[in-house]
Amino acid sequence: MATKVYMEALSPTMEEGRLITWLKKEGDEIAEGDVLAEVETDKATMELVARGSGLLRKVILPEGETASVGAVIAVIAGADEDISSIIAEAGGDGAAPPTAAAPAGAAKEAEEKGAAAAAAGPAAEGTGAVATAPAPAPAPSAAAADGAEAGGRVKASPLARRLAKQGGLSLDQISGTGPGGRIIKRDIEAALEGAPAAAAAPAVAAPAPTAEAAYADVPLSQMRKTIARRLTQSIGPVPHFFLTIEIDMTQAMELRKKINERFADQGVKVSPNDLIIKAAAMALLRHPWVNAAWTGEAIRQYSDVHIGVAVAVDEGLITPVIRNAHRKGITEIATEVKELAGRAREKKLLPEEYTGSTFSISNLGMFGIEEFTAVINPPEAAILAVGAAQDKVVVENGEMVIRNRMRVTLSCDHRVVDGATGAQFLQTLKSYLEEPMMMIA
Repeated sequence: MATKVYMEALSPTMEEGRLITWLKKEGDEIAEGDVLAEVETDKATMELVARGSGLLRKVILPEGETASVGAVIAVIAGADEDISSIIAEAGGDGAAPPTAAAPAGAAKEAEEKGAAAAAAGPAAEGTGAVATAPAPAPAPSAAAADGAEAGGRVKASPLARRLAKQGGLSLDQISGTGPGGRIIKRDIEAALEGAPAAAAAPAVAAPAPTAEAAYADVPLSQMRKTIARRLTQSIGPVPHFFLTIEIDMTQAMELRKKINERFADQGVKVSPNDLIIKAAAMALLRHPWVNAAWTGEAIRQYSDVHIGVAVAVDEGLITPVIRNAHRKGITEIATEVKELAGRAREKKLLPEEYTGSTFSISNLGMFGIEEFTAVINPPEAAILAVGAAQDKVVVENGEMVIRNRMRVTLSCDHRVVDGATGAQFLQTLKSYLEEPMMMIA
């Protein structure tokens, strides 16, 4: 029986996905669980696996195109099975020759009709065919990523395929050093280092259609669309107010130096941001009104502290979550942040690794920014914006001294956090950082 291939929700916040690469072609034999394609979600590049077996009879969504979650993007069926009704329903031409390329307009129509079909649910799509459910996201498992060589296709990780495509390399000419000869990131990087300079394609901005200034339209990535949508939802309806405080980081930086010296042989390197995460986690435990969320019907105070740490990536930013940060030591936080941030930049985070935060921290101090305000990540009640720690001349006990000072700004959802509540949280945060031994005592 025919199986419809849906654009599945591969992340909790995904509303549409862009088909990056079909890893199977029409006419290929498909087994349930085979990796069919790579899909760009709002946060990462994920693998779409087959929910049925048979031949890949029809590819509806071309590479590079976008479809809403729930849209039918391909059909798996037996060689002689009539799938014309499915193709027609999805917006195809209905002819459905086994090897025919999808018509250019089919994807758009499939996207529109697929979205409607998703709203109606799979049961409403009766065509006599058995359809798999679109909603359950497949496990973005390593097992799938290890997809064995099938149909003569070179074994390579999704990241390696993407890097090779970006670098104009053919996987056929690269030797894999991963498990079973699989091509992985380092193989592509090595190949790129040896590639002639002429391989790089020059980036040329599109000419202006008028006599106005030249410009180039950069297509929106799924991540950028999500950032725009979520933060628009935040800064508009969420009543923000901001509280700024200056913190003396002299003792915190001395503690950081001692920790790094003590654990240097273990490769542990603590950053100022790791200390701030720890201090914020402990302060949030004492101020549950800040470690909270607005649900529309209640104010939800969390018992645990899961801190989202904003990480800049090529297409925007993502917030890996340090779960139970209040229970972790500073070195453990440092190690986890480094590991998660690295995979975030490679778009390899799993959905559970960047969702579920109860509070967020955004740090631009490494760029020399002294002070800024951050937009709350809803439904969280607050976010902390961290500026650069700098040596400043200050007056203490009537004398001028040099101290390492840092300014932080708390953005508060006034529906949850009042001014005094936010100020008290900042005072507690300040006390931990100015007397950091309190965090490890």
